[in-house]
Amino acid sequence: MKQKILTKEIYLQATLDSFTKLDPRTLIKNPVIFITGIGALITTVLLFTGSFSWFNSQIAIWLWFTVLFANFSEAIAEGKGKAQADSLRKSRTQTLARLYKNKVESQVNATELRKGDLVICETNDIIPADGEIVEGLASVDESAITGESAPVVRESGGDRSAVTGGTRVLSDRIIIKITMDPGEGFLDRMIALVEGASRQKTPNEIALSLLLSALTLIFLVAVVTLKFFADYAGVASGSSLSAIVTVPVLVSLLVCLIPTTIGGLLSAIGISGMDRLIQKNVIALSGRAVEAAGDIDILMLDKTGTITYGNRMATELIAAPNIGEKELYKMAHLASLSDETPEGRSIVELARSKYSELEKEDATGLEFVPFTAQTRMSGVNVNGAQVRKGAGDAIEKFVVSQKGVMPVEVTRAAETIARSGGTPLVVCKDEIVYGVIYLKDVVKSGIKERFSELRRMGIKTIMITGDNPLTAASIAAEAGVDDFMAQATPEMKLKRIKDEQEKGHLVAMTGDGTNDAPALAQADVGVAMNTGTQAAREAGNMIDLDSNPTKLIEIVETGKQILMTRGSLTTFSIANDVAKYFAIIPALFATLYAVKGGAGPLSVLNIMRLGSPQSAILSAVIFNALVIVALIPLALKGVAYKAIGAKALLQRNIFIYGVGGLVCPFIGIKLIDVIINLL
Repeated sequence: MKQKILTKEIYLQATLDSFTKLDPRTLIKNPVIFITGIGALITTVLLFTGSFSWFNSQIAIWLWFTVLFANFSEAIAEGKGKAQADSLRKSRTQTLARLYKNKVESQVNATELRKGDLVICETNDIIPADGEIVEGLASVDESAITGESAPVVRESGGDRSAVTGGTRVLSDRIIIKITMDPGEGFLDRMIALVEGASRQKTPNEIALSLLLSALTLIFLVAVVTLKFFADYAGVASGSSLSAIVTVPVLVSLLVCLIPTTIGGLLSAIGISGMDRLIQKNVIALSGRAVEAAGDIDILMLDKTGTITYGNRMATELIAAPNIGEKELYKMAHLASLSDETPEGRSIVELARSKYSELEKEDATGLEFVPFTAQTRMSGVNVNGAQVRKGAGDAIEKFVVSQKGVMPVEVTRAAETIARSGGTPLVVCKDEIVYGVIYLKDVVKSGIKERFSELRRMGIKTIMITGDNPLTAASIAAEAGVDDFMAQATPEMKLKRIKDEQEKGHLVAMTGDGTNDAPALAQADVGVAMNTGTQAAREAGNMIDLDSNPTKLIEIVETGKQILMTRGSLTTFSIANDVAKYFAIIPALFATLYAVKGGAGPLSVLNIMRLGSPQSAILSAVIFNALVIVALIPLALKGVAYKAIGAKALLQRNIFIYGVGGLVCPFIGIKLIDVIINLL
């Protein structure tokens, strides 16, 4: 899914939705704007009950604009999501499925499929529903879901067995076991999510809403009692304030002092935050996960494919004592002829580039012995001989079983390779050890700098790998991670997450296999790969459609940006209220306790030198409405992400949005006051 540009249609629909959202049942979900709406209604009613004036009518109009602008900010954010939902609906077509039951194939509508059904898909077939491949291998076009045109390979029995309804098979034949009932599929959940239908307020949003409601209640009580104080003070000072301290003016004071800016933008910040995750092809299955992504302080990342490129390549072969270099290359080439892994192919290419005559050899007559987790080696059987390559300790065990001995020089060479961050593979033929293959997995460029940024934010990074401790330590040092787990098992991952959580940390991790499911479920932010198993996708609370493990770093940055945006605009909104206080209060009480008709002592607070009490109040109300519109782009886009610590972030907030929130109203209200007085 590529980023949606705000179109004329989205703006038009958002404008119409702004009026629809005036429904009290909708407004009451936002207490601050609900109070503003009640104030606008009271002021409007008073216009038709004997209090009509140009001044009061202007107050009523701008109070309604304040409510409409707040509704517009939410509607425009929702509009982007609805546009994405429409795009997804277009990609979902009614298809026929080839149901495979009791070894008989029959055609049924895709909506009739149920969890556990088996379906057959061949070239050009649309995959009818979410499922897992149980037989076969196929090239699949997932552009309808991910937006990427490059086909991907999906196969049974591994961590890339999951397929999504609505994608297309490009080649070969597969049998799929359906894992979702109709209406519960991945595409259905995505549509519900981007439309906002399933969006729940996050705990921080709820807490902030309660705080804003409490502030609103405090100011409401203060403004209501202000009328009685004004009447008493007017009698005591011999000057009547009844012409100035009116109900419309008090409503204006209340609306300007309560945090209407953040109240009007809060929902838009949350919706657009989810939208930014979706733009990165990440589906968050809960608002709590999005929020936790901004608060996490421990990142657990797989080495392969995340920190390193994942394709270990043969770069050098080191011969054992009394073994010629050509003999080693020939034996390594023979052991890898039937090995279709990237490592195996790189060994063949390296050997043939060194000795071109090896190109004439093929795998005819060879019995391929695949790699297994138990043996930790692979190779071929040829003419009664066993040629193997694999981990040093596995080959040593094999050689000893053949009445041979592992040369000390080979062991040392393997340890040297491991310490340098490489992976050593030892080559042997029966009891004879021929030498060591140096496989190197390159650390991704720029990853060390990104980890440094995370460290400055107070986030600790932990690398997870199945490599031996020497190799793991070398890669960890090169990548700049804070800690590592070598020879990690699913049980070790789960235990480490629990240990960190017991210490008060929030932990995030990625995974794609069934063995990752327990750790994904335990992590505060568990990002499952879309290509992974159904168990992993159900255990995680986020799904990465691109299946890119490095996306976890971007998810954390997006979560941080949501929190930064919310905090920055809250700071700006509260600072705004202070400035508006200096505009309205002096205007209300400027004549109080005046001597011989002059200015009263409270007029010294009129530091903006506003033209009149009426223009001061109206200027503040107009500014209060317009500032919501001005900040909508920032709420949708988010505050610029900075990799800084909490203390530095607080200082930056206070300096930019605190000071800015104080200064902007003084300038804005003064300019509006000048224009009003000119008119």
